[in-house]
Amino acid sequence: MKAQEIIRCRGHPFVLGTHPTTFEVTCEEQLSQNGNCIIGIAADKGCAGLSPEFRALLSNDDAVLVTWLCSGDITAEIRSQGSAHLTLDHPTDIVWRRSTFTCGRTIGICSDQVATSLSRELITRLKGGAEMTVTLTVTRPGSGS
Repeated sequence: MKAQEIIRCRGHPFVLGTHPTTFEVTCEEQLSQNGNCIIGIAADKGCAGLSPEFRALLSNDDAVLVTWLCSGDITAEIRSQGSAHLTLDHPTDIVWRRSTFTCGRTIGICSDQVATSLSRELITRLKGGAEMTVTLTVTRPGSGS
């Protein structure tokens, strides 16, 4: 089985991209200088806004999440795992984590990239307020697709 979601957001002058264990996209319109994991604001959905089908598929320990962050001609690909512990119920935030910690904001665990490892070219573009498209594709191996 496979499901896909697309989220649109934009950068902000306070995007730092320096967090060593996570990165985040939020529906919030503003960003403080303390939000070093937040790379996108004004997202058109948070975890709770993802389709029920997507959330059900991702909430399995064998689910694989591939995320593409696209801004202009720059694309970053992030691979993460799903988890039976994901609740995906936060109304405004979506967080990718290097660890296995889960909460209502967590969309992926064991992520192979975090804020500090993302392309500095992408972070610079987002710091300038550029638009970004976040494409999420979740699959479950051996589930038919």
